[in-house]
Amino acid sequence: MLRTVAGTVQHVEIMTGAGPARVVLGKPKGRARFLVALTHGAGGAPDTADVLAVRDAARSLGAVTALVTQPYRVRGASAPGSAVRQDAAWVEIITALNPRRLPLVQGGRSNGARVACRTARHVHAIGVIALAFPLHPPGQPDKSRDGELRDAGTSVLVVNGDRDPFGVPEPDDATRVVVLPGETHALSKKPAVIGDAVTGWLGTLPGLTPRLALLANAQAAGTWWMWSVGRCGAIVAPSGSSSPVSSKMTTPLQSRLQPCSG
Repeated sequence: MLRTVAGTVQHVEIMTGAGPARVVLGKPKGRARFLVALTHGAGGAPDTADVLAVRDAARSLGAVTALVTQPYRVRGASAPGSAVRQDAAWVEIITALNPRRLPLVQGGRSNGARVACRTARHVHAIGVIALAFPLHPPGQPDKSRDGELRDAGTSVLVVNGDRDPFGVPEPDDATRVVVLPGETHALSKKPAVIGDAVTGWLGTLPGLTPRLALLANAQAAGTWWMWSVGRCGAIVAPSGSSSPVSSKMTTPLQSRLQPCSG
């Protein structure tokens, strides 16, 4: 159940089996073309620099955006508890937010990225944005969460810092991985670069309209046209420039890359 809070249509409360979730909705100028639902990490709120960069990029392309505070955070808990219960509540939230069944992209940072990956199939998401995906607990690479990422069943954009103690996932055919030099798990230093990466990636999603893809590619061109393909799929800056971002990609450039032996 979704109800308005405090007399404004931009702040809503959604009742779930785990309790209420709070959502801040943002509407684009003109017709809504798709829905982007974003959430926080464990113990956080959906107002971090990286999450807001994704929101702004999506809204500029015609998305309805939803910043979701999950039920466990609404009731004051710092940890999500049962993943099964957390995922069930998320599915309820998305169902309530998307009665028109707009094309859905969902995402979050850290624990929120895990939720977005785990539930993507259930809510028929056409894409997942995984910010600071926590590949493993710090210092424990043997406890990998890579399976959650690979089981998303849809296109995934991962944005991680190269100094993230939680590790950095590898790309595959469905997963684009962007690595930000100098960034930690917080992803707080380069929100504009995150926004550019998201804009370019949204334009590749097959579930969005050709017009949206053209708009996304045009907006991203100012940043991405200058990058060239390097060894092992890395995107590198032209000679003489300072690179704010490196990226491991598999599509659509895979056919032009040479095999990487390490």
